[in-house]
Amino acid sequence: MKKLFVLFSLLVIASLALSACGGGAKADNLLADIKSRGYILVSTDPNYEPQSFLNTAGKRPADTKCPSDALTTAEMQGFDVDVAIAIGKGLGVETCFATPNWDAITAGNWADKWDVSVGSMTITTDRQKILNFSVPYYYTPAVIAVGKDSGIASAADLAGKALCAGTATTYETWLNGGDLGFPATSIYAQAPAGITVVTLETDQECAQAIAAGRTDFVGYVTSQTVVDANIAAGMPVVQLGSAVYSEDLAAAFDKSATLNADSLIAEVNKILEAMHADGTLSELSIKWFGMDLTQAPN
Repeated sequence: MKKLFVLFSLLVIASLALSACGGGAKADNLLADIKSRGYILVSTDPNYEPQSFLNTAGKRPADTKCPSDALTTAEMQGFDVDVAIAIGKGLGVETCFATPNWDAITAGNWADKWDVSVGSMTITTDRQKILNFSVPYYYTPAVIAVGKDSGIASAADLAGKALCAGTATTYETWLNGGDLGFPATSIYAQAPAGITVVTLETDQECAQAIAAGRTDFVGYVTSQTVVDANIAAGMPVVQLGSAVYSEDLAAAFDKSATLNADSLIAEVNKILEAMHADGTLSELSIKWFGMDLTQAPN
């Protein structure tokens, strides 16, 4: 009997030790799961300079915890990337990047393939039905840009013309006259009448198509930050007029995730609010955009 008691005691101790080390223990929320594995998987766009784009000079570190099909912080760069890295540091884990198509991100039902989107997503009422959002981390004006030699000088000149936008973006919604799902005070103009809308995978591809000589559309709608970057890169485009609306941009979380994300959202909000308060977000904005876009428009 004594030997059986000793054996039972040893089994209990071994079981407790395994639990303490995480052996066999399953996290009951997304934040705990992220901390247990040691990395957060962030979805973002690899072709959205200056928000997020590939660092072709970066080399994948040998000691990374990132999955083999994910990119590391050494392989990505940009404003959104730096924000995502800061979130990972705040959580005490490595940041890794997934690069799914934008329409897959905005559609929700991510099937737990990534944890959060830090990809300049605009908060809208439709998206809030399937996604949870953090506090905004910056705000951008949406603008129209046209080819430099298009002969387009005002919005009135766009009648009967075609404009490009990224698929499943607020830019596409605005061009189609749809409900943007945010306050009317943030909308400064209606889309030109009688236009044809051409969609590409991302709005950055619209600018790249014009630069490559594509002629089935005369311009595109995107963030002013993207247009500024396009012009700085020498693309043959110009901004047409002033902003047409303003976007509140935030991190997004899938409401259908298997593990509850409430504690993760709360932690991300704390990190972003601290970055607002100590000027870190302003510094990153000035670094990447040349201006502070982290203050809400009046």
